[in-house]
Amino acid sequence: MILKQEGYNYCFDASECSSCKGNCCIGESGYIWITKDEIEKLAKHLDISLEEVRVKYLRKVGYKYSLKERQLSADNFACIFFDTQKRQCSVYEVRPTQCRTFPFWEYFKNNEKEVYEECPAIKPL
Repeated sequence: MILKQEGYNYCFDASECSSCKGNCCIGESGYIWITKDEIEKLAKHLDISLEEVRVKYLRKVGYKYSLKERQLSADNFACIFFDTQKRQCSVYEVRPTQCRTFPFWEYFKNNEKEVYEECPAIKPL
């Protein structure tokens, strides 16, 4: 499936995801923002309490929450839900909006070269 979004000079070929094995879920440390509604959906999906989700999988940053990361090497991190054996998201059905909207982030409008380098599924229009 080819996805396009107005305002972007590229499209996203979802069929290419298997060729990269998770570049969008691993790399430099950062924030993977998650809303309260998304936390509730995650808890339901995992069949655990909200408190257990907060303790095991979230870090509080100011007034917001971000998914925790696992350190893979000195400068390489992975989302806590990235299955490094299968090379895919283990909570794909309930992944946060930030993950759902990749690669159509405002940041990449001015950093197009970076998204091409990160993701083999990015194609010019």
